[in-house]
Amino acid sequence: MASGLHDSTIQNPVIRWIDQRLPVFTMMQKEYGSFPTPRNFNYLWNFGALALINLVIMIVTGIFLAMNYTAHTSMAFDSVERIMRDVNYGWLIRYVHMNGASMFFIVVMVHIWRNLYYGSYKAPRELLWIFGVVIFLLMMATAFMGYVLPWGQMSFWGATVITNLFSAIPLVGDSIVTLLWGGFSVDNPTLNRFFSLHYLLPFVIAGVVFLHVATLHITGSNNPLGIEPKGPQDTLPFHPYYTAKDSVGIIAYFIVFAVLVFFTPNYLGHTDNYIPANPLVTPAHIVPEWYFLPFYAILRAVPDKLGGVLLMFGAIAVLFVLPWLDRSPVRSMRFRPIAKWALMLWGINFFVLMWAGAMPAEGIYVTIARLSTAYYFAYFLVILPLLAKIERPLPLPESISHAVLRGGGRLHGAAATAKPMEKA
Repeated sequence: MASGLHDSTIQNPVIRWIDQRLPVFTMMQKEYGSFPTPRNFNYLWNFGALALINLVIMIVTGIFLAMNYTAHTSMAFDSVERIMRDVNYGWLIRYVHMNGASMFFIVVMVHIWRNLYYGSYKAPRELLWIFGVVIFLLMMATAFMGYVLPWGQMSFWGATVITNLFSAIPLVGDSIVTLLWGGFSVDNPTLNRFFSLHYLLPFVIAGVVFLHVATLHITGSNNPLGIEPKGPQDTLPFHPYYTAKDSVGIIAYFIVFAVLVFFTPNYLGHTDNYIPANPLVTPAHIVPEWYFLPFYAILRAVPDKLGGVLLMFGAIAVLFVLPWLDRSPVRSMRFRPIAKWALMLWGINFFVLMWAGAMPAEGIYVTIARLSTAYYFAYFLVILPLLAKIERPLPLPESISHAVLRGGGRLHGAAATAKPMEKA
């Protein structure tokens, strides 16, 4: 072999010629073919792959929509209608993009909940978790800006309400709002800014996803038992075992996605957004998209504007420090009987916040939002640190392979006392 060429083992002569000079195929084989993964993954581990597929769908459909969209206040609404009515398959591209945002958040929220349940945020995967939270934050920013682009009533007034929140920041708040608006009200410069950033941020997300996946391949994957593989008997090569398993989840995902797009494409949207934006007519009830509702409820639960803004951003910020708040040596909630039910209650509480965010900010709805907000933060700041000290976890199995052979991680007989809990 000539000096400087990579020693490729690929048999196909054309692919081998490329791989010798740019070993991308060898890298793919190493990282996605023979990469060792725990042998006890369940279907909740499909959602990482589904999130990546959803990101690709959003970028591709967004590029085609941008070809026909006009970022001007006098033409934006009509350009969206033209996409729907006159562009070949424009209605399909827009409905896929519009509902793809909801599907993206569903997939990522399930992915986050799985990490919370199985303790995937704990050492040595803290940075992996932090990159994931960054991705979620970028998704929220991208989705908010995208919601403004159709320039309907809810787009305009949602942009007005949310951007005005920054005015609560002392000293620099008004300057930030003026910078976001590009003037002294939500107008054409605002729409241009949001369109530019909405187009750019998905590529930023793709870059952070690359770091997220790279970190995963360094630390290795967590698993439902929350214990590290102890040898080849505890792992399987990623391909063909998990490519086949992911394929099942991908097919199910596309079935649900197709039902949403072809049968109920406007179910998750708001009817007021099919009315052109009118600064002189305020909608009776301004609500954001459903995936913002829990954080919107937290915002409105506090009577002070600055306090509400701080708590709303704090709801995301607390996730960044979660690996250091939960000091329990056991990862998986399977072996933490009290923490498991506290997390289940937190999940129910999240949906209560979502419901409260969709209701008017008055009467009993405000009280419910305040109680739910209190539990949201108490789970991370009080319950998890306290349980790490007082909870007595169940004994961990000897190894992944031993647990799988004994029945999927449920301990039986002597295995229940075979080994003390190990550190995360």
